Amino acid sequence: MRKPLILVTNDDGIMAPGIRHLVKYMLEIGEVVVVAPDKPQSGMGHAVTITNPLRLEKITVDGDHDEYSCSGTPVDCVKIAVSQVLKRKPDLLVSGINHGANSSISVIYSGTMSAAIEGSMESIPSIGFSLLDYRFDADFTQSKKYIQRIASNVLESGLPKGICLNVNIPAIKESEIKGIKVCRQARGNWEEEFDHRNDPSGKDYYWLTGRFALHENSNETDGWALENSYVSLVPTQFDFTAHQMIAELNKWDFDVK
Repeated sequence: MRKPLILVTNDDGIMAPGIRHLVKYMLEIGEVVVVAPDKPQSGMGHAVTITNPLRLEKITVDGDHDEYSCSGTPVDCVKIAVSQVLKRKPDLLVSGINHGANSSISVIYSGTMSAAIEGSMESIPSIGFSLLDYRFDADFTQSKKYIQRIASNVLESGLPKGICLNVNIPAIKESEIKGIKVCRQARGNWEEEFDHRNDPSGKDYYWLTGRFALHENSNETDGWALENSYVSLVPTQFDFTAHQMIAELNKWDFDVK
């Protein structure tokens, strides 16, 4: 039997420690091809490149698997991998390991998760992995067995079309992690501010700052799971339709005189 083909990507850039760990973990499971941004692309969401050409360069990092750096966004990487690099549709797409959380509303902004969502749109079983540690030298070793277990489950059972998994791992010792909790996305938002400064020529510029505010603490949510030492696993979809509003809106008077 042939090994499963696993496409690996991320948003922190192809040389980020997180993706280097993820590649090693996936090489123990299947055949790996890496297509990832040539530079950090955090916070790009589902952006695609349409006004500039994409550049794709085959590189050698470690091992004998194929790796390509792409000048585009994480979503560009998935699109070009499926269209131009891979000879067959991958059995699994994994994105990450992201440096920092992608729980709650952060899934909207996340390049890591947008790559996974794009994979699900291509009918590829896809997972986004994030570690709650923004440091470049973060310790990713405690995440290995959870990442491999979840990836193996997806390879065995598949995922429904249009569904991917959002997995966040607390930055604590492996012995302190209580297990994996399947949950829903917590309600929260970023309370943003702009740090207003002046450059040496006196012109204005701004740095986006702020803090994340969690608006609930239900034990059904990823926020609760992470605060209580669980790996959170949220099934995620790209259908933004508020289905519960359809019947109500159909009661409105849309007759234009």
